[in-house]
This record gives sequence, C-alpha cells and structure tokens, in this order.
Amino acid sequence: MLITTPYAQFTTKELETLLRSVTILVDTREQSHEHIVHYLESKKIPYRQIKLDTGDYSCMIPQNVELGIMRDMYIPVSIERKNSIGELAQSIKSERFENELIRSQKLAHFHLVVEDSYENLIMGNYRSQYNPKALLGRLKSFETRYGFSTTFIPKSYVGNFIFHHLYYLARNKLKGY
Repeated sequence: MLITTPYAQFTTKELETLLRSVTILVDTREQSHEHIVHYLESKKIPYRQIKLDTGDYSCMIPQNVELGIMRDMYIPVSIERKNSIGELAQSIKSERFENELIRSQKLAHFHLVVEDSYENLIMGNYRSQYNPKALLGRLKSFETRYGFSTTFIPKSYVGNFIFHHLYYLARNKLKGY
C-alpha cells in the first residue's frame, strides 16, 4: 500500500523509536544478494523477503499502535540493483526494464544501483557487445525520461548504501518531507 497522505508529526524520541524499526524489503525474485543480506544481518537490521512490484529493495515501518501507526506503513520508494555493468547492458535493452521504469513513476523515489564502477562503463570494461557510448546514452536518456539517478558502487558497499538510502528516505517521510 502506498502512503500518499501527509505523515504525522513525531517527537524526537518517537522518531528514533520508529527509525529503529525500519525494515528493509527484499524482492523474493532478487538473485545473488547474499552479501546484502549478510550486511543487514551483521548490523541487526530487520528485513523481510516479499514480492515487490517495482525494484529489488524497498522499506517499511512496522505497525506501532502506541505511536498511532495502526498498520505497517510501506514507504513508496524502490531501489533496483544490477550486479554488474554487463547485467545493466543486458537488461537495459529489454522492454521489461523500461516497463519497470514506467511502473516506478507511481513511487515517490526510484534509484538504480550498479555494483561496478562508472569508469568500467566509460572504458567498455564489461561483458557485452553494447558500445559504451550507446549504453551511457541509453542510461542517461532513461534517467532524464523517468526521473531517477544511478549510483555505481563496489559490491562490498552496496548493502550499506541500500540501507542508508532507504533509511533516510523513510526518515524524511516520517518528518513530513
């Protein structure tokens, strides 16, 4: 369920309580994500595996009747993860990828994370026949058309990035931004 109404105002202590309960949602179809789950478990960050309609990761605030949250609050945000530029090159050609971007328009925020370096994209250091200039052009066209941005990040840091990105999106929603 998408929350589109303004969020309640919380005291600092209430906000801290709610933010400690932020739960990362992992799409059940997500593959090769053990390093992300390991990060979440090592930091004792709650997560649930559920089917997501858009993206691979999202977040929610569990029900907290004491603070007036009568049911789980799903934050309308999503992160799509690609495990390499090669995977990005393969998927960006498909109609399915653009359909996901179209669905992302219903969300308050959508972000693409690629577990690789921007340098590898520019230099063509990936497994694909996709020309680097054409791949970059297609990616940037999609970013401007669908209003999202892409972060290139090493695999070892992606769990940290996903958690903090979603955590601060949830925090700002709870603060009414």
